[in-house]
Amino acid sequence: MSPAVEILQGTLALLILKTLALEPMHGWGIAQRIQQASRDILQIQQGSLYPALYRLARFYTLTKTGRQQLEREMADWKQMSTAVALILQRV
Repeated sequence: MSPAVEILQGTLALLILKTLALEPMHGWGIAQRIQQASRDILQIQQGSLYPALYRLARFYTLTKTGRQQLEREMADWKQMSTAVALILQRV
């Protein structure tokens, strides 16, 4: 199994939004879901999660605005990851 990798700057918010789109949950659950969904490749450290969520003890859910932000973030990510994939395929 590959070691855990560090999450790219700006990606954590996208992963949190996508995770919350599935169901509301506590901060610890968000970190666990991301780790499980990535097959243990992405492991969110408390030092990264705390600032992103403000406090782990709170309960989070997406608002309509949050869902709209998720859609924008996903579109941006898809565009960027497609561009990177194209470069990697050609080099």
